Amino acid sequence: MPASGNLRSIAAMLGAVAFFSVMDTVLKLLSAHYPAAQVAALRGLTAMPLVIAYVLWRREAHTLLKVRWPLHLLRGVIGVAMLSLFTFALRELQLAEAYTIFFIAPLMITVLSIPVLKERVRPAHWAAVGVGLVGVVIALRPQGEGFFTWGALAVLGSALCYSVSAVCGRLLSRTDSAVSLVFWSMAMITVGAGVLAWPQWVPVQREHTTLLLTLAGTGFLAQLCITEAFRHGQASAVAPFEYTSLAWGAAIDWLLWHTLPQSHTLVGAAIIIASGLYLIHLERGQNTALPP
Repeated sequence: MPASGNLRSIAAMLGAVAFFSVMDTVLKLLSAHYPAAQVAALRGLTAMPLVIAYVLWRREAHTLLKVRWPLHLLRGVIGVAMLSLFTFALRELQLAEAYTIFFIAPLMITVLSIPVLKERVRPAHWAAVGVGLVGVVIALRPQGEGFFTWGALAVLGSALCYSVSAVCGRLLSRTDSAVSLVFWSMAMITVGAGVLAWPQWVPVQREHTTLLLTLAGTGFLAQLCITEAFRHGQASAVAPFEYTSLAWGAAIDWLLWHTLPQSHTLVGAAIIIASGLYLIHLERGQNTALPP
């Protein structure tokens, strides 16, 4: 892989993290006024026009019906749960706290890849997963009153949903188009979260129009950036820059809510990030060892 390709992909990943951070900030602001399921539905509703335009621009609408429906339905259900749980967690936690706990997702993907993708995981991988779990426990305030709060458990549940969705996405990518993955995931989140939210639907306030437009734009741009990041660069070179979300979370927490991560959050984050980087290092070494 040429160095220029990796640099382009790293820039795209940095952009994706920035857009996702702004999007999560909007989710947190909206969660103070609407139920979590409704915020998830609004995320889908605002994004669908852009997704449809993207499908038409790519001229790949004909691929939308040639899909493996059971896996798409599973991803849809999981997507609703993931976004609803994460939105609820953002209402309870600082952004930096939520991001720190969510960093467990790559480790969960490693574990799930064994039974689902039939991948072999070396003992060193298991050691990294174990260390990462220790980091999560530390981030969850093992000696404080916040240990196992509903917000923290919601992030863990969201991370698990994300991991299952990512593994399903890997399976689907073997047969289905990338456009169909994006379209049906967003469509099912819109419908599923909308059905859940409908009984307690709160009328959308006009003063939140700017937030909703920002939600649509940042979510769509983040999806384009992260797709670009992994299309041209090596995953092992690009993935570590996803951890810059912690810096964004801390900065936004300070600017909007005048809070900073506590020491246990930073220690837990350092341990989780170190274990994740070690997993990436192992993956890079394994790929290098493979014959061309």
